[in-house]
Amino acid sequence: MINFRILFILAKIFTVNYLGSNLRILRKQKNWTQADLANTLKVNRSLIGAYEEARSEPRLATLQLLCHLFKVSLEDLLNKPLDKKAPRKITDASNLRILPVATEANGDELISLIPQKAAAGYTQGYADSEYIESLKAISLPLPELQQSGTLRIFQIEGDSMLPVQPGSYIIGEFVEDWRSIKSNQSYILLTLNDGIVYKRVENELAQNNRLLLKSDNRAYKPYYLEGDEILELWLAKGVLSFQVPQEQDIRDAENNLILSSLEEMRKDMQQLKQRFEE
Repeated sequence: MINFRILFILAKIFTVNYLGSNLRILRKQKNWTQADLANTLKVNRSLIGAYEEARSEPRLATLQLLCHLFKVSLEDLLNKPLDKKAPRKITDASNLRILPVATEANGDELISLIPQKAAAGYTQGYADSEYIESLKAISLPLPELQQSGTLRIFQIEGDSMLPVQPGSYIIGEFVEDWRSIKSNQSYILLTLNDGIVYKRVENELAQNNRLLLKSDNRAYKPYYLEGDEILELWLAKGVLSFQVPQEQDIRDAENNLILSSLEEMRKDMQQLKQRFEE
């Protein structure tokens, strides 16, 4: 029997500006010591001190519990100085959403499979536990995946990421914190307008609130995706394919590698030119 666990996650990136001072204010309003709060959260007292002094940031599950304990919204807790106004009670969950995760009876997570024919439905039902329950869920006891977080498998279409073949299955690890996105790595992105896409990413969220999406097949031009259009991000951990590469596929991959190297050289030359002109 397949069970489900619901994970609460942030629906957008927050910059933690007031968390430490707000946590101290809220704790003192309850006349709690750091030890009292630590016991409630089941963490070490020193960690509460680290939160309040901005030396460490709580995990998402801890943030959710803090909001529940102090009856404040996540946005207020992170982004507003609570010593200047009374905390605003949570009136909606616009800053949070859920990630339904299939599990075995013993609590071990299963990997939900999203084939091409289910891609359109996933765009609408990605946060719906009933929809996720309708998908096949499997276990992959591979050593390379043992240290991974929540996983899903997405079947891709098109040839924009050759040499990964159309119809291949991408094993994706859920990305909680979008600030951790690493440039030049491949991700599955669930987007507001384009559905599921598989691309190599340049992270410009901190500077311009956008990602540059690039195809490994140089016949496809890069394009920008605004941060507000991102619904989910999954780091590509592996590829499952039932298409054995042919000789032409290998030649195409070699040509793409050469083109990619030339493009990197062009960028380097452009940067050198700009430095000399300065």
